[in-house]
This record gives sequence, structure tokens and C-alpha cells, in this order.
Amino acid sequence: MKTLNEHQKRHLRRLGHDLKPVVRTGNAGLTDAVMNEIEIALDHHELIKVKLVANDRDQRQEFIGRIVEATGAIAVQSIGQIALLYRPNPDKKGERIALP
Repeated sequence: MKTLNEHQKRHLRRLGHDLKPVVRTGNAGLTDAVMNEIEIALDHHELIKVKLVANDRDQRQEFIGRIVEATGAIAVQSIGQIALLYRPNPDKKGERIALP
């Protein structure tokens, strides 16, 4: 996955501002089912918010790292328990997110 410059990240943050989390982790953390749902959501939406329920900030950062490594997504932003993730889908039919 390529990296994004600040202008592109700002654009994605603007697009993601009004999004609601489409995937939420539970008390069990990042299970296979949760990772599968994140994969499906990234394929369908390209830009998603994930709510990470964790005990502390370090554990949330670990979750984000595991998601990024497993999915090939880019962590655009992380505020509190919410992470904004982006992964382009070249096979997506319909409207795709165009980066500046």
C-alpha cells in the first residue's frame, strides 16, 4: 500500500467526518469475525470508521496496527476510540474515492 501525503489525508478526513462507525470491536477484541467485517467494509466503502473498544490507548494503537497489517489499509486518523481507515478498491463498481 502506498503512503498518503498530508493533502490526501486531509481530504480523506474531510470525507470521513460525517461517517458513522461501520464496525465495532467488542469485549473479545479483534476476532476473526471482526477482521472479516473490516475487510468487507473496506471492499465496499474504501473509507470506514471503526470503533475500537479497548482498555487503554496502547491497546487501541495495537489494534490499529494489526488491522493495517492484516488488511493493507492506511490508518488516516485515530481519535479516542475511533479509527478512520482507507484502502482503495480498484475493482469497485460505481463511485470510487478520488484522491487529490
